[in-house]
Amino acid sequence: MNGASREALAAARERLDALTDATSVDAAQLADELAAVTALLDREVSLRRVLTDPARAGEAKAGLAQSLLGGQVGGPVVDLLSGMVRSRWSQSRDLVDALEELANLADLTAAEKAGTLDDVEDELFRFARIVASNTELRSALTDRAAGTPAKIELLHRLLGGRADVATERLVTRLVTAPRGRSLESGIESLSKLAAARRDRLVAVVTSAVPLSDSQKRRLGAALAGLYGRQMHLNLDVDPEVVGGIRVQVGDEVINGSIADRLEDAGRRMAS
Repeated sequence: MNGASREALAAARERLDALTDATSVDAAQLADELAAVTALLDREVSLRRVLTDPARAGEAKAGLAQSLLGGQVGGPVVDLLSGMVRSRWSQSRDLVDALEELANLADLTAAEKAGTLDDVEDELFRFARIVASNTELRSALTDRAAGTPAKIELLHRLLGGRADVATERLVTRLVTAPRGRSLESGIESLSKLAAARRDRLVAVVTSAVPLSDSQKRRLGAALAGLYGRQMHLNLDVDPEVVGGIRVQVGDEVINGSIADRLEDAGRRMAS
């Protein structure tokens, strides 16, 4: 998102935080209703263009949103959308992207309140690894010809009772409404959103053998000192990493493995 859309999303996130701070608000229900509005505006291109038309008065757009959704979703979601359409958006599709992000944030907030946000972060990472290593599963989840009920049932068999309810909800929403994204990029976005909920960065750490608790603590502290923010470690084991570790934070890779050093040495000798 650019310019006006970023500002509009930031304001919407503040309003969502204020809503979910109230103990009377069911964050999971809020997520479902926001997802339903996302689906509506994703389908109805002309409607979202009207709701983001800068030539129309903000109050008129808010009134239209209220008349369309009043009685269909709860008051908090109507109020959220009314505030969002009063804002300026760089592109009409940005409004839909923002609503989807708010839906995901509402589910993550529910997990945070339940004390399971760390579990959700870890489960999203592990699910991404399972999908990456199982082409048959990935095909089943991304097959456009497969029906939505079949995908939901498959995910429930995989995650139901084994993962946090928020993880299952987030992944199910992504699989059934990918909105043009790959499964991998969608899960990565959810992981980053979960980490940002705690104002943390995500570090993907690959080692030849599992790290001990003390190693994880030392590594986390070192990375936090390096980046100036708390770090969530997503741990992966790859026997091909001869020794040491490989750390990726965003697009930056810190190569600390023996295998990488040997490869670098080989390249230098070859040149």
